[in-house]
Amino acid sequence: MIVRHGRTAANASGLLLGRLDVPLDEEGERQAARLAAAVGPVDRVVSSPLTRARQTAAAFGAPVEVDERWIELDYGDYDGTPLQDVPAEVWSTWRRDPSFAPPGGESIAALGERVRSSLETLVERARSETVVVVSHVSPIKAAVAWALGVGDEVTWRLFVAPASLTRIALGDRGPVLHTFNEVAHL
Repeated sequence: MIVRHGRTAANASGLLLGRLDVPLDEEGERQAARLAAAVGPVDRVVSSPLTRARQTAAAFGAPVEVDERWIELDYGDYDGTPLQDVPAEVWSTWRRDPSFAPPGGESIAALGERVRSSLETLVERARSETVVVVSHVSPIKAAVAWALGVGDEVTWRLFVAPASLTRIALGDRGPVLHTFNEVAHL
């Protein structure tokens, strides 16, 4: 299972939130508790190193392993910028070219590589343990692309809500997307 962290004040304000390390707000803390209750007991939690993800991971009450590969996309110079302030030509290039990196940032393609690397190392463990990964919008989208066997360009066609749950099962023939962006627990 892969979950997005709970809400932060920056998310609620409509900021592009990448590597800025901000905590959950009160609503995000409530969301994390509801998410953990909906998932139930787990054997292991893997988390992005950012505070908002680690706070959400702690709600599961299981050992937490921090994995840098699950950190959010580096938006570079646009980190913390209101979404509407990102120039239209930047959005256009970003959506058209998965290898595009904003100034000082990271490309969707590079993020996809690091997420796929982590998923490949988690596959065997997830066959025998209940593993939850707590991450962010872009890494979750990359995990869905991995499960579906599609390219990174699918990123722009997916929406991931705060404290949502995505279930990827591991069958004999590879990963299978069971659910995406579950929010009924909220």
